[in-house]
Amino acid sequence: MISVNQLSVSFGGTSLFDDVSFVVSEHDKIALVGKNGAGKSTMLKIFAGLQQPTTGNVSIPKDTKVGYLPQTMLHIDGKTVVEEAREAFDFLFELQKKIEKMGEDLAARTDYESDSYKKLIDDLTHANEQLVILGINSYQADIEKTLLGLGFERKDFNRQSSEFSGGWRMRIELAKILLRKPDVLLLDEPTNHLDIESIQWLENFLKMNGCAVLLVSHDRAFLDSVTNRTIEISCGHIYDYKVPYTKFMELRKERREQQQRAFDNQQKEIQDTEAFIERFRYKATKAVQVQSRIKALNKIERIEIDDEDTSTINLKFPPAPHSGEVSLLCKDLTKAYGDHVVLDSINVTIKRGEKVAFVGKNGEGKSTLVKCIIDELNDYTGTLKLGHLVKIGYFAQNQASLLDENLTVFDTIDKVAVGEIRTKIRDILGAFRFGGEASDKKVKVLSGGERTRLAMIRLLLEPVNVLVLDEPTNHLDIPTKEVLKKAINAFDGTAIIVSHDRDFLNGLVEKTYEFTHHKVVEHLGGIYQFLEDKKMESLRELDTHAYKKTENAPTAQPEEKSAGKLSYEEQKEQMKKVRKAEKDVQNAEADIARLEKEIAEMEEKLSNPDVPDYDKLLQEYPKLQHALEQRMYEWELLSEELENCKKGL
Repeated sequence: MISVNQLSVSFGGTSLFDDVSFVVSEHDKIALVGKNGAGKSTMLKIFAGLQQPTTGNVSIPKDTKVGYLPQTMLHIDGKTVVEEAREAFDFLFELQKKIEKMGEDLAARTDYESDSYKKLIDDLTHANEQLVILGINSYQADIEKTLLGLGFERKDFNRQSSEFSGGWRMRIELAKILLRKPDVLLLDEPTNHLDIESIQWLENFLKMNGCAVLLVSHDRAFLDSVTNRTIEISCGHIYDYKVPYTKFMELRKERREQQQRAFDNQQKEIQDTEAFIERFRYKATKAVQVQSRIKALNKIERIEIDDEDTSTINLKFPPAPHSGEVSLLCKDLTKAYGDHVVLDSINVTIKRGEKVAFVGKNGEGKSTLVKCIIDELNDYTGTLKLGHLVKIGYFAQNQASLLDENLTVFDTIDKVAVGEIRTKIRDILGAFRFGGEASDKKVKVLSGGERTRLAMIRLLLEPVNVLVLDEPTNHLDIPTKEVLKKAINAFDGTAIIVSHDRDFLNGLVEKTYEFTHHKVVEHLGGIYQFLEDKKMESLRELDTHAYKKTENAPTAQPEEKSAGKLSYEEQKEQMKKVRKAEKDVQNAEADIARLEKEIAEMEEKLSNPDVPDYDKLLQEYPKLQHALEQRMYEWELLSEELENCKKGL
């Protein structure tokens, strides 16, 4: 499908890629991996046509639709969420205008027998067929499904996009790209601003979608779920593996071990041969053997070990100063923005040394509570107390974007360092892979991950006993995330981590606070325990409803039953809703069965081009397909409504 041919990219004499070639097939789901600054985002920009290589080219077939989601983007105000999403279908509306114009021209003409009149009718017929095939009957349902999947609620659809945060506006752009149904999706860190539920939706979407995907992400679980191929960019070269990320790591390790063994064996053989030649070079009786060994040595194909970027980060937080037993206490804390309540009477207690995660959908109050903790917000009601001698180190979600782009790496740290630490700036920068000339780079030329690393250094400049990290892994490559994870684990103070990265949180936190419906719910255990508990809670709720319908239901916990019991009139009304919902679902299922049967019959007829009214059947076929798709979507909504009605019994 897409061919990369001898691609090379250089910046200021430094080579980013060197003679790189590979092919992207139609259904490939490719993870582009490598350390920050290796060139992953540059590769995507070249694919998107936004940057030209120094030499070589990327060959993309003419009619291939490419969708590109960059890490950062400009947003234009003045439209609602649904109006923004509707832009994905501008080509449909242009075609509609073209059809209207042809209809007007047709109505104004009277030369019914002319060739041009007949051609206009044919063009109009073809355009109408194309309009149906392209989705004029289903685009609104597609918009709704995609926006809901990305975490928007129906009440958000008509809100101005300018009312949303940068993360939510990124979701709008992602929705527009997905709705255009591109043949190739280029996604640069798409999960950075998504919550766990939306990441899982995107995972399913990408797995089910037939398009090719080139994906840059530092979320290991996301990569393993979505991709079937991994291309590593390292030291200007690429290493292509037809497996997901975790398997790639195993195979790469095995490959390097095999290369090392073969290299070591060959080196021993070469040394033995050279020793023989040197020993008997001047002995006439060994002349034939020496010449034979020299020829054999010259013919050896030297084994090379793949280049590997071995630069590492050395990250260790300073020892935490002593503090009180309780690091943070929230009691009945409520925070609202005008009439919009974000946090409603929440209670949170975090003790010294605990590592906890804040998780939940975006907009549920995680960052708001963080801002209350660091005293950026103080117009709340209730109590928020920090423990005795608590000193907070804070990493903001947008920390990297707040750096002065015109300063060098060294000047950025020198500007905030005080005291003896200023004598160690070079050592600290070297520990973060900013050694040598890299310390003189301007911030504006750094990649997203390099900026995050630079912002992270600030946390090391003075000792703290509470780390508050708001999405610290955004833009960090996987090896650097592992280093950060180990450093937090080794930190002897308290850590509060706002993150959607399941792999990063796994094995790091011992308690999870879920932000949902303006409340905060405490879950003991790690992130995967939390996800498992959520599923079990859902099953228990189903069991509870089942008990209510069973004559021999257990009699335990009568207070809970009576508290949720409906009156006789309420039950009657609810049963009416259930019966109506069941009937709607049955009608939808009957329509789906009918449409599937009609489509099957039509496909059988279309298999024979000589069948009567073949052209008419060809026009009707896409209409039936879209009708089926629309009814299937309606069935999903009706089934969901039925489940909700049953839960109300």
